[in-house]
Amino acid sequence: MALTQNTSISSSKKRWKILIWFLIIVLIVAGASYYRHYQQAKATSGDGATEASQAAGPGKKFDPSAKPAPVATAKAKTQDVNIYLDALGTVTPRNTVTVKARVDGQLLKLYFTEGQMVNAGDLLAQIDPQPYQVALAQAEGQLFRDKALLENTSIDLERYKTLLGQDSISKQQADTQEALVRQYRGAVAVDQALVDSAKLQLSYARITAPIAGRVGLRQVDPGNMIHSTDTNGIVTITQLQPITALFNVPEDNLPSINERVNSGEPVSVDAFDRAQKSKLASGKLLTTDNQIDTTTGTIKLRAIFKNDDAALFPNQFINVKILVDVQKDAVVIPVAGLQRGSKGDYVYVLVDGDSVTVRPVKSGYVDGEVVVIAKGLDAGEVVVTDGTDKLREGAKVKPMEPVAADATAGKHGHGGHHKKGGQKPGEKSGGAD
Repeated sequence: MALTQNTSISSSKKRWKILIWFLIIVLIVAGASYYRHYQQAKATSGDGATEASQAAGPGKKFDPSAKPAPVATAKAKTQDVNIYLDALGTVTPRNTVTVKARVDGQLLKLYFTEGQMVNAGDLLAQIDPQPYQVALAQAEGQLFRDKALLENTSIDLERYKTLLGQDSISKQQADTQEALVRQYRGAVAVDQALVDSAKLQLSYARITAPIAGRVGLRQVDPGNMIHSTDTNGIVTITQLQPITALFNVPEDNLPSINERVNSGEPVSVDAFDRAQKSKLASGKLLTTDNQIDTTTGTIKLRAIFKNDDAALFPNQFINVKILVDVQKDAVVIPVAGLQRGSKGDYVYVLVDGDSVTVRPVKSGYVDGEVVVIAKGLDAGEVVVTDGTDKLREGAKVKPMEPVAADATAGKHGHGGHHKKGGQKPGEKSGGAD
């Protein structure tokens, strides 16, 4: 009986092992089937995406039955393009003067208003003149006395000379009288110098503007004692017309600047605001520093501006554009018409008035709202400037009336063509990729 029980238990274990192995095989087969199905689905999805991408690529054409896309266009044209060098600058006054007293005394009155424009020689302040008037009167009195003594001794000398000719006096007496005359002449000269000095000191009691310009905030109030040794002075005058600006340029740009200077023509310099949207003033290059800064590899330059409208203010930050060359008869298009891709720059050129072709180009200098096309485009050809986001090679379009490059730029402004398409100049996906 025990043998029969053991045999039953052994048979039961074998059935469980067979069942477990069967389940394992089923799971393996199911997993393999799922993995194979997943890979096929992934491959199918990837191939479909690739085909869709390629269908929209530059080498594919749109469906001929597709509705023409409305686009804005502009005609390439030739014009002279100014080549500018950009720099950051700071406005500096050509002259700044701290007005100080040249004599000591009590400040009686100020004759200027803070911030007003003054001319050279305008009265700014008055120091109490009485002490200097008294000193002048004293010096003049001394001069009058010594002049009278000189006149008297001169008359006596003439008498002595007459008596000497008659042998009535000794020669020594005549010589002594002549020496006395010279002594009084010297005294008169000293007195005259003292009078001139007193007049000069008295004139210093009137403080005038040494230069024309704008006065700042006063540093002292009337009633205070002021001295020639005061550090802050009375007020500061800053010359605003003309005014200068300092800026640095890389040493690599120095040859082009020197070439322009050596040609004998004035080097034009324009000053723009911080945002480079408004031109504040136009001037010319005044001077170049005599050495390059080795720590920065730049050289300092100074430009001068008339500043008649006072648009430039001392210590103001400005953007500077230096005219270094003029490119004659350059082919230009609006900046919005130039696209960029992984293979380089390109444009959409209008073909037969209702379709576009992708044209690789070589772009050059950007002058405001137009860009120079150095290679790949001729004047008179029409390029798309707006609505390029969905264009591809051979796409049908419905162009608007083309305008010249400069007119388009003036109408739309910088980057204005890309408001609809959502791209900025120089940013474009697809197209010529």
